[in-house]
Amino acid sequence: MKLRLSVALSMWILLLAACTPETLPQPTEAAPANQAPAEATQAPAPTAAFTPTEVPTAVLEPALPFELISTAFEQGGPIPDKYSCDGEDVSPSLAWGDPPAGTQSLALIMDDPDAPGGTFDHWILFNLSPELRELPEAMPGGVVTGDITATTGVNSFGRSGYDGPCPPFGTHRYFFKLYALDTTLNLDTSATKDQVLAAMEGHILAEAELMGTYIR
Repeated sequence: MKLRLSVALSMWILLLAACTPETLPQPTEAAPANQAPAEATQAPAPTAAFTPTEVPTAVLEPALPFELISTAFEQGGPIPDKYSCDGEDVSPSLAWGDPPAGTQSLALIMDDPDAPGGTFDHWILFNLSPELRELPEAMPGGVVTGDITATTGVNSFGRSGYDGPCPPFGTHRYFFKLYALDTTLNLDTSATKDQVLAAMEGHILAEAELMGTYIR
């Protein structure tokens, strides 16, 4: 009886020793909430996207001041009868901005590319002073002096001066082209458009254009 009691007591002591805190499994220490596990690979930081203000923009050049306008009609608009062979057949008033530096003279050509027989020339004007900024209505032909110094060439009518729109039928376009030149032209009132264009070759600094239409 004593032997069985002694054996039981010994087994209870051994069982108690096996359950001491040193032998119990220790809980794993949790990582802080803001710290990824050691074995996890940290994702690369995303590349910053460009905002609209970071995108380089093209630098726009300022508009050129050398522009040809008229008080008689707008760009692409109808030319009034007054300035045609159906009316008074006088030249319209014209105005323009500053030509480029170095301009020595101005030249003006008016023609009709829609004529049945090919481009028809209505007005050839050259050796205008570079200080001019406008032409009045009803410019005379020949050599013009006084406040306006200029020379008119021969148009397709065979005349020196302005002859307005006079199409046989339909709608025609009439182009007024103003040229800034780095020279003056050694030509007289017998010069044709082709001769003026040939003399201007290599001397054009800038060009301005105004187009009007006329219908019959």
